[in-house]
Amino acid sequence: MRRILPAFGLVLLSPLVAEFLLGDFPLTSLYFLVLLAPTYGGAALLIREVARRAGIGWPGIVLMSLAYGVFEEGIMTMSLFNPDYAGQRLLDPGFVPALGIGVPWTLFVLALHIVWSMSVPIALVEELTGARRTTPWLGKVGLTVTAVLAVLGAALMTVFSYMNGHFLASVPQLVSIVVIVAALVVLAFRLPHRTNADRAGEAPAPWLVLVVTLVAGVLFEAPNLLLGDQVGLGIALLAGVEVGMTALALFWSARRGWDGRHRMALAGGALLTYVWHAFFSGPVVPATPLINLVSHIVFGLGALVLLAFAARRVAVDANVPQSR
Repeated sequence: MRRILPAFGLVLLSPLVAEFLLGDFPLTSLYFLVLLAPTYGGAALLIREVARRAGIGWPGIVLMSLAYGVFEEGIMTMSLFNPDYAGQRLLDPGFVPALGIGVPWTLFVLALHIVWSMSVPIALVEELTGARRTTPWLGKVGLTVTAVLAVLGAALMTVFSYMNGHFLASVPQLVSIVVIVAALVVLAFRLPHRTNADRAGEAPAPWLVLVVTLVAGVLFEAPNLLLGDQVGLGIALLAGVEVGMTALALFWSARRGWDGRHRMALAGGALLTYVWHAFFSGPVVPATPLINLVSHIVFGLGALVLLAFAARRVAVDANVPQSR
């Protein structure tokens, strides 16, 4: 049970953060977890297990999370190429005819999957496991079952998305997605591994990491909430925040003293971004304003409770050396 519970928790937490805490689905749509848990949760658990077995750490997890995002939005939902996905005309701003994509939407949705669908749930559940943070949770049978569930979930979501919109991307677009996904996975395994001996300088205070992450969350959401038709500024903000936070995370994590408190600050700041963002968003399924508000409050409180438990566990383990 000590091995299965973290795996099961990650399978549930990933879709809960990715879709419910985000505000896309209210409490009355929790039955969607039947589809979303194998898809999001299965992928998150598979990425985590493969990365920990191979010893490729967080750079590998992030790259494989990007590969998942490209695969979901390029093949499963095809939102990267569908000009009228969910009836929202998401590709109109910053549309590039040669590629068939909208730059703001591509930058935005891929970051959602990297950070919130995959990395944040993985980080939180790992910190809750303490000493078993970087060890595999599943055996060969469990890993096989996870892979099968993830594939089935992806297939079901692909069929579900097609039946809703009957949109099909072109063959060159689909082939390009497969090539990009394969390249990202290969790159995840080819990155040089950094050891504790390579570290120099001191890591920043965890509170500073949290504050910077919260500010980055505001700037990341600003193009959707404030900028309206300012497409160029929106693209600059999205790209700047994504590149800037990636560079900072790589720089900070290479410093001496980087530990669970800092990882919690990054994951916690991102999670809190979804908590406040949900109150400014509407669901993608029918829901009354009251149900919508209650859902945001319930899921937001759940996120705070989870952060409190994880922070307490990290505080207990603060003096125990941990690997990245």
